[in-house]
Amino acid sequence: MKNYDVLLKDLAPRKFGKRGTIWVIFLSIIIVIGLFAYIDQIIKGQVVTNMRDYALWGIYISNFVFFVATSFVGSVTVAVLRLTNNSWRTPLVRIAEIISLSAIVMAGLTIMIDMGRPDRLLNLFLHARLQSPITWDVIIIPTSIALSFLLLYFPLLPDLALLKKHFKSAKPKYSKWYGKLALNWSGSKAQKLIQEKSIKIIAVMIIPVGILLQTIDAWLFSTTYRIGWDSTNMGAYFISGAFVAGVGALITMVYILRKVRSLENYITEYHFDKMGKYLVLACFTYLYFNINEYLIPIFTAPVEEDIHLNALISGEYAPIFWFAQIVGLLLPILILLFKKGRKPFPMFIVGLMVVVGSWWKRYVIVTPTLLHPFLPIEGVPESWHHYFPSIHEWLITFATLAMCLLLITLLVRYLPIIPIQRTADEQELLNIDKN
Repeated sequence: MKNYDVLLKDLAPRKFGKRGTIWVIFLSIIIVIGLFAYIDQIIKGQVVTNMRDYALWGIYISNFVFFVATSFVGSVTVAVLRLTNNSWRTPLVRIAEIISLSAIVMAGLTIMIDMGRPDRLLNLFLHARLQSPITWDVIIIPTSIALSFLLLYFPLLPDLALLKKHFKSAKPKYSKWYGKLALNWSGSKAQKLIQEKSIKIIAVMIIPVGILLQTIDAWLFSTTYRIGWDSTNMGAYFISGAFVAGVGALITMVYILRKVRSLENYITEYHFDKMGKYLVLACFTYLYFNINEYLIPIFTAPVEEDIHLNALISGEYAPIFWFAQIVGLLLPILILLFKKGRKPFPMFIVGLMVVVGSWWKRYVIVTPTLLHPFLPIEGVPESWHHYFPSIHEWLITFATLAMCLLLITLLVRYLPIIPIQRTADEQELLNIDKN
């Protein structure tokens, strides 16, 4: 068993090195550029975007749906692993929770960016209508943010107390802040019982909230009664897709942190093999719902939906559609079926493929459908029948992605990404078992 000093040295937060500083500066520059683009959008209005009466949502909402999907891994997935007491999940859950919190915060912010009049945001609360799925979104997103924060924070308390002692002489300011955040944690039996009970309650609560979050977004699309969204498959389709996007993001982030922080002794090939099996199961499930969503309507679609499907399969959006299907779904399945494909580096490549494919998949879900309404709008320019994001939209979208990565980076910088106390307890138990 490693002693506490070694564990603290390995797992305690570290100061950014040169690469870390460059990374933060790079993300900050992207955010500042996006902020300037957003200010210009506020001043001039949505005319600076390519969103019109047809593509009235565009890239902002597809980016929102991506953030919501990515947050799923740290809510439902982690909650299930916590409730089932799987010991192999210990080095992974906190990273998943950090991703989840960062993604759901950015989902809420992205909705505000999409609003033409963000100064009227308060009206969503003051004049909410329960008949509207948008109101359900307004309720469920803050709820999800609060539960994601608590699911990250409560298990941190023992580690924060350890870090208070660890930094007491070397970095007194850090020690002071960690001490405040630890909420006088002493590790007493009563505190542990309260903490365990609280975590279980939050984990039980976040499962239906996470599922509802995905389902409400699906319902929001379905109730608009448009070709491509008019499907009872949408709820399960969104949930299965969220599993794929979330696990892909987790694998990518785990590999990077393992490499940068030299955590090979804690995050092993065994963990990547487990995540690989989990991801391939998620991909197969999502593939099934994709077949339901696209293959069956080919044989039964009315004229309007046939036009929509042709645009996806062989028309204007075919390159993006097939990229999302092949790179983001089919190739990962083929790679992960083999044990060599579940090694750390191949898994990292697969994770990147899944994340990029998942982002474009949300773009394909949102945009083509908007361009094929049941009743075409009369007397509008031909350019309105097509959509590709403007430079303002791309800059703002890149800024939101950079903000999410920056939030993850800062949380990783100041929090122990692998639970120190739990790791020590588990290693001691393993040592006892061996003896």
